Amino acid sequence: MMKREEFIGRHVKVLQSSCKNQTGLEGKVVDETKNTLVIETKNGEKTVLKKNCCFIFEGKDVVRGCEILFRPEERTKKVK
Repeated sequence: MMKREEFIGRHVKVLQSSCKNQTGLEGKVVDETKNTLVIETKNGEKTVLKKNCCFIFEGKDVVRGCEILFRPEERTKKVK
């Protein structure tokens, strides 16, 4: 299940965001915190709030940000 896996190093695209200029952002996840993903895009690093977004990882796994609001090390233990 994608929600339990490591996101750093994976390609991601922001499908929806409450911040209109973040919708469509895509690139490689270079860092993750409890509340954010840092994405390396063609135009540099962008920090995106998980809570406000819906993501697609590597072109197939769709994940709502509210489902992954954990620190990376906690997420693998909490998500079933």
